[in-house]
Order: sequence, then C-alpha cells, then structure tokens
Amino acid sequence: MEWTRSETLALAAPGCNICLGLGLRMGHGDSTNPCNCVLRAIFRQCFEHFRDCISQEKFVSKVTLDPLPGKDRRGAWGRKDEEFAADFCLVSKRTLTEFEYRIFRCHFLLGADWKLCCQKLQLERGTFFHAVYRLEQKLGRVFRELEPYGLFPITDYFHGPIRSVTSSLPAVVPIQPHNPPQFCTRRIA
Repeated sequence: MEWTRSETLALAAPGCNICLGLGLRMGHGDSTNPCNCVLRAIFRQCFEHFRDCISQEKFVSKVTLDPLPGKDRRGAWGRKDEEFAADFCLVSKRTLTEFEYRIFRCHFLLGADWKLCCQKLQLERGTFFHAVYRLEQKLGRVFRELEPYGLFPITDYFHGPIRSVTSSLPAVVPIQPHNPPQFCTRRIA
C-alpha cells in the first residue's frame, strides 16, 4: 500500500516533531511511511465512530441493501453500524498481543480511565501510556491497510466502491485435456 501526502496531510498533528505536520516520514531508501501521529489519528477516528455505533438505541439501526460484484448483481442486506462495531472489535483482537488486548479492552472497550487501568492491570503510568500509543499506532495502520475493505476511511467502509474479490486458490486445471474425437475422412473401397 502506498501512502501519499494528500492522505496524511489532513490527519497529521500540526505540532508533530517527526513529520513537522506533513504526515509522512522518510523510510529506508526512497520509501515514505506514515508518521505515528497519522496512525493514531486514524485509530481515534475509527474509535469515535465505533462509540457512535454502539451508543445508538437499538431501534435506530437501519438495514441497507449493498450490491455485490458479479454477473447477476444481487445485493446483500446488512446493518452497517453493527458490522463496523464487530469488525472494529474482531480486527483489534486478531491484531493485538494478549497484553495489548487487555489494555485495549480495559481502556477502550470498557471505558476505564488510566488510573483504574493501571490499578487493575498492575502497570505504571508511563508503561500504560506507552502501550496505549503503540496499540493506537498498530491498529491505525491495520485499519487503513486492511484488504479488501479497510475500516478507514470510514466513508469508504459505509458507502465505498464495490471491489471484486478474487480467490487466492490456484486456477483449476483439468486432469486430461479435452480432445474431440477425430474421424477418419478416407473412403474405404
């Protein structure tokens, strides 16, 4: 995945000492990587939308018909808010280590403040905040680079273009090639 300045400029922190508010930093060779402030901003936007999705009343949920790729163009019914919340939780659980997920669950999912998290997880304040920043960066990158449908940008998740999903399985090759029978064209006298 290629990160461009137009993607990262709006998300970058203006006072960041690493990227100077531009959102990109130089990597090995000529490659550019997103700054950690951009990755944390991506996580925080996804987390804010997650909180909006789960704080809605149950009767407010709406069902949408999303077209599916293919020749018959059938659609699939879904509840995008619930799907986003589930994807947010499942991607986080699959990505984070056990220690990071305990912090994520306590601080972000259960809503405990840093004092309660440090007491519950038996951590020092500095260790807790460093772990929170690392997991925000890790999840921000995963939410943006997730294939075929990332959680960020959020508008693409809810109303984005339909992409065809290809199989990772190799193409099926027949055991024997199909050869039509050959007929004799010579006349027998």
